[in-house]
Amino acid sequence: MDIPPLAGKIAALSLSALPLSYALNHVSALSHPLWVALMSALILGLLFVAIYSLSHGEISYDPLCAVFAVFAFTSVVDLIIALQEDGYVMGFMEFCTKEGEPYLRTAHGVFICYWDGTVHYLLYLVMAGAICRRRRYRNVGLYWLGSFVMSILVFLTGNILGKYSSEIRPAFFLTIPYLLVPCWAGMRIFNQPRAPACSTTHMMLMYMFYVLPFCGLAAYALTVPGCSWLPDLALVFAGAIGQAQFSHMGASMHLRTPFTYRVPEDTWGCFFVCNLLYALGPHLLAYRCLRWPAFFQQPPPPGALAHHKKQQ
Repeated sequence: MDIPPLAGKIAALSLSALPLSYALNHVSALSHPLWVALMSALILGLLFVAIYSLSHGEISYDPLCAVFAVFAFTSVVDLIIALQEDGYVMGFMEFCTKEGEPYLRTAHGVFICYWDGTVHYLLYLVMAGAICRRRRYRNVGLYWLGSFVMSILVFLTGNILGKYSSEIRPAFFLTIPYLLVPCWAGMRIFNQPRAPACSTTHMMLMYMFYVLPFCGLAAYALTVPGCSWLPDLALVFAGAIGQAQFSHMGASMHLRTPFTYRVPEDTWGCFFVCNLLYALGPHLLAYRCLRWPAFFQQPPPPGALAHHKKQQ
């Protein structure tokens, strides 16, 4: 299978995070939190310039490809952080977790980084490949949107209200664009044409994080034909639940979690199966909506149907 040129460029740029993070880790000036924030902002700015010069045509076609490229770079950085905190690599991102974002050293922070460095990274490459081929990526984009929003909201609220709330450093404010970008990206993704068309974008924002109301809506839409809003909502919800369950399951068994809050080893099997089934449900619902979409399409008005028969 041929790799689209844009996806290849993004992958190559994102992998530059490996030597760059190793080099920056040995710069003594980055022992100060302010310098960590300034250097991070500078690197992201230079990265955007490089992406714009290499993929001007794709950015003109869809500006989100620049967003996906930058986020792919940060995904590799997050994967390095997770591997380092678990002891698999050394000498890469100590300056970031010590002076920039110490809350990434928690068990939940580590698994958020794992998810971002694997699942989100692959989604960015898939969406970049779709842009290169001038194809729509609405379904993949909706799944990413739900996963990303769930990740960033839990991450931010945990930092502000958790035990690291007194250790917020200047680098924390670099996450502000992470709050603004999903709003813009969500509008562009929802505006991509697809059948059945979505008519309830605002409903997604209201129900995405509330499982029981969503289950009630889904049960209604599965019994009453013509609920065209369910396929989009199911994709967003599947992404959100997938990210949340991955982080929850991993952090609950991680050694960095205090012993009193950790799942006992003799119940790991039951805990894993129950939570995996909980995560699998929204994905099966999304598959049902995409596999047989005709049930959710709104029927044409009677007048239009009569006019069509008259023309025939």
